[in-house]
Amino acid sequence: MMAATKRIAMGVMATALVTVLAGCSGTGAGGSASGEAGTGAGAEKGAHGAKENAPEAAPKGTVKLIGDGSTAFTGAQPKVPAAQRLAPGQKPPQFVVFSWDGAGEDSQKLFSHFRGVAKKYNATMTYFLSGVYLLPEEKRSLYAPPQHAAGRSDIGFNDTEGIRNTLAEVRAAWKDGNEIGTHFNGHFCGPDRGVGTWSVEEWKSEINQAKAFVKNWKTNAPELKGEAPLPFDYDQELIGARTPCLEGQKNMVAAARDMGFRYDSSGVGNQVWPKKKDGIWDIPLQLVPMPGRAFETLSMDYNFMVNQSGTKTQGDPSQHTFWGNQMRDGLLQAFDRSYNGNRAPLIIGNHFESWNGGTYMRAIEETIAKVCTKEGVRCVSFKQLADWLDAQDPKVLAKLTTLGVGEEPKEGWQTYLGAQAVAAQRAEKGEAAGPEAGDAG
Repeated sequence: MMAATKRIAMGVMATALVTVLAGCSGTGAGGSASGEAGTGAGAEKGAHGAKENAPEAAPKGTVKLIGDGSTAFTGAQPKVPAAQRLAPGQKPPQFVVFSWDGAGEDSQKLFSHFRGVAKKYNATMTYFLSGVYLLPEEKRSLYAPPQHAAGRSDIGFNDTEGIRNTLAEVRAAWKDGNEIGTHFNGHFCGPDRGVGTWSVEEWKSEINQAKAFVKNWKTNAPELKGEAPLPFDYDQELIGARTPCLEGQKNMVAAARDMGFRYDSSGVGNQVWPKKKDGIWDIPLQLVPMPGRAFETLSMDYNFMVNQSGTKTQGDPSQHTFWGNQMRDGLLQAFDRSYNGNRAPLIIGNHFESWNGGTYMRAIEETIAKVCTKEGVRCVSFKQLADWLDAQDPKVLAKLTTLGVGEEPKEGWQTYLGAQAVAAQRAEKGEAAGPEAGDAG
């Protein structure tokens, strides 16, 4: 199994007058928990492309092995609809992205559990896989982390059974339409050689190694050579990430952009429409309500935990139910103000952890059940969201970014986006704008 040692690292980040804290960990007993904390008001602690660009589907049953057979090309990913451009005046869908840092399957079986939850509610998600979770402990020296000795990892490595179980979930998750991103490898945080101190070249090394551990698990764990390959080409599948502790974003993006990444979710932001930053989509975690408290916190389970029980992952049992309800209700309030307001995508981050008796896992499952069943809502992966954004008219997206948190167009969606979209369509056709171009559309 993954290493049993827990490590909690704290950094400091302040955003305006609100508390922000980003928790990042691995899975279960193998994970570390770490984050950025700030002091907010009241001195509270805590903190696809368009259809024509879709890959051609391979004949049914086709498997083209890649490299040592750890991965394979099996055609276009199933259960992923082509992205469509908004019609003139059409209200945007309400996107919700549920994502998991350091995704791996351990004795808690939370990966398999939430994969089932996603299927039940017609949702897809993003699983940010940690590459070292596919590297056996006895082969740890193959990992050469930037600024650290070979074989070092703050979240440990894995054993044969843990790798086998993680592979099974990654394989099934992709076939279900989910995305496999990366949480990189050793999860080093803080000012002492943490990822925030790494250069662009060091980040390129880290990214290449994260990919290599996914692409070569049969070589690294020969006792698993009889296992089925992962059904995707990871060089093509991997288009986005979240950094450990949300540190090192600038240099990571500079490296990742040159390596084919299309988005990053390592930032901290508000519930507004995303923009491109340095050439890729910047889709950050968001500040959301902390019910009953005079500040907002980051949309991640770890951040709610630190604002409730501090760095104790198992706080007062009598408060567990209340704390879980507080997180659930905060996320639902955040959802409501987007759904009834600017329709900005809601971005939620999680870990496969049983902190405070598993109360945050319950909160997430109840949130999924509540929001993914509503009309006009699409619970999708970051990859699907990026595909949709790329399919839209840039002028329409630019107009959406002018809406503030919870702000619905005063003139209504049909008028707000109708004229813009009609004008764009006519421009594409080389037609002159008529008087009706300013109508509701």
